[in-house]
Amino acid sequence: MDPRETADAYRRARRAGDDDLCKQIVGEVTARFATRTTDGTELAALYRANRDTPLAQPNA
Repeated sequence: MDPRETADAYRRARRAGDDDLCKQIVGEVTARFATRTTDGTELAALYRANRDTPLAQPNA
């Protein structure tokens, strides 16, 4: 998957508060990196998305 697509999907899930999808995306990217089917670019994009995207706020 394109690093931008991965990061965009992660941001959407994070903003929606979908922890399961966030974990799935992280797991898939980590597995691709561990097996060297992707370089560090996708992992770095995911890290930046995690750092820069606030979590969804629960309704108070």
